[in-house]
Amino acid sequence: MQLCIFEDIYFDRLEPLIYSRPTYDLICGINSLRAKILRAYPATRYSLHCRQYLEPVVKSKNPNVEVNKIEDSACLFINGRILAPPDMGDVIPLEGNENRLYLNKGTIIAARVSGNKLNELKGNLYDLFSMADFDGIPVEQVEIKHIDYIWDLIANNRQQLLCDFGVLTQNKGERILGKVYTGAHILEKDNVFIDDGAEIKPGAVLDAEKGPIYIDKNASVGANAVIEDGVYIGEGSQVKSCARIYDNVSIGRICKVGGEIEDTIVLPYTNKQHSGFMGHAYLGSWVNIGADTNCSDLKNNYGSVKIYVNGEVVDSGSQFLGVIMGDHTKTAINTMFNTGTIVGYSCNIFGAGFPAKYLPSFSWGGSDAVTTYDLQRSIETARRAMLRREYNMTEQDEKLFRKIFDLTTKERRKKGYPY
Repeated sequence: MQLCIFEDIYFDRLEPLIYSRPTYDLICGINSLRAKILRAYPATRYSLHCRQYLEPVVKSKNPNVEVNKIEDSACLFINGRILAPPDMGDVIPLEGNENRLYLNKGTIIAARVSGNKLNELKGNLYDLFSMADFDGIPVEQVEIKHIDYIWDLIANNRQQLLCDFGVLTQNKGERILGKVYTGAHILEKDNVFIDDGAEIKPGAVLDAEKGPIYIDKNASVGANAVIEDGVYIGEGSQVKSCARIYDNVSIGRICKVGGEIEDTIVLPYTNKQHSGFMGHAYLGSWVNIGADTNCSDLKNNYGSVKIYVNGEVVDSGSQFLGVIMGDHTKTAINTMFNTGTIVGYSCNIFGAGFPAKYLPSFSWGGSDAVTTYDLQRSIETARRAMLRREYNMTEQDEKLFRKIFDLTTKERRKKGYPY
């Protein structure tokens, strides 16, 4: 019996973050959705299922894992959009004598499959899974959360931070392993973990009275920075001097952050190191936020925020929602974003005023006018940005860029952009 973490037909609700990664590589709390699944089934052989164009990328990042391939005679398929609890292995056991489809509110959570049904699925691994693929399998309802939209990740970030912190620190003895300079202040030390090589500079305040704070290896917190209540700072990341990092914030590895941030998830290799407010937001990788860029996360009428997703306007049901931004996007100084703004993959946003609340991938401009960001120029900009982190863009990376440009042509045409 092996695991297969799969993508289903609703992956596109998570645009623009999923153009360059499978759904299960999105972060919520401290860990990816995939990591939460795997720790519920320790020491279990697994494979990954993804869209066909992502296969080379997924294989290169997971050299010892089978991709779009199942070899065993029985398999537990797990949807890559779930928030797996630590006890998921008890709720949905790996081993079982019967095929079983596990659902929550009409969404596939998992499916244990063997025999002829598994052979049928093995022949369709380049397709995205849907309910029809598991027709005829007995159904069992389970109470396991899943993600429909990016704002679900933001809304669940605090609960996942608490869960991940508990799991990652449960067997830790000493919790302050890094260097805390004289003059730094830690409130509620039992709620703080500072890993090897991390540094907390004089005047910094880590206030964990209402929620845990996890500072990963070789991260640094600058002088007079304040971190409050439910925050993760990733490996090698920097919190700049005088930054204010409020509750429910997850910062990936090798990032630089400053200004004001709350209720936000930032993926690796992204910089938001200057003044400016970012709230209830989700930023992809290799993003650079210019100085004094701000996003609104609350409407003046305190109403529910509506947002444009995959060709339609969706009511988020949330009073708070800021900006959702794809990989490789840049903003100029003093850029302003309205509540519930979507900015696609590899955009360059600048100019006075508020740009549109939906900016397709490869947008160039702002409130005055927007056109298509030349593909070759966008690739060269990304190449230079990656070199700043000592990462050489590969041929595979460039092919992915070009593929995403092609995939998003239709949305630019709808906006009237030149191809």
